[in-house]
Amino acid sequence: MKCPFCGSDNTKVIDSRPADDNLAIRRRRECEDCKKRFTTYEKVETIPLMVIKKDGTRERYDRRKIEDGVLRACHKRPFTAEQIQHHVDDVETAVYNREESEVPSSFIGELLMDKLKDLEAVAYVRFASVYREFKDVNTFVNELKKVLDSEE
Repeated sequence: MKCPFCGSDNTKVIDSRPADDNLAIRRRRECEDCKKRFTTYEKVETIPLMVIKKDGTRERYDRRKIEDGVLRACHKRPFTAEQIQHHVDDVETAVYNREESEVPSSFIGELLMDKLKDLEAVAYVRFASVYREFKDVNTFVNELKKVLDSEE
């Protein structure tokens, strides 16, 4: 780290401590040439993840939206909060493992549907009916038939 006063590369850390609720490290440094002290902060570099919506617009990734969708699908179903959080964590891990700055909402939606299909048919159909925007009862019935056929 260069000294902001004399520009020397010859600096040393004399104190380190957590900062910003452990999201950063505060380092107190001293220049060994001019003996002046200064503070630096070290943070993990994150790429803001953007979601590409169906209409082509982009918005910042928001985990709460995934949680809300899963909670609505699982409303009054026999699942613990831990089970729901586990599935949301799995989806979020898959999204971040792509290591891309933009992810289509369709990718997230399909991941969620796969997780819910493994979890329970009712939760899956609830989510699918909203996600796939079922326009009529026949579309809904066809999706139910697929679920029933796959359970046999």
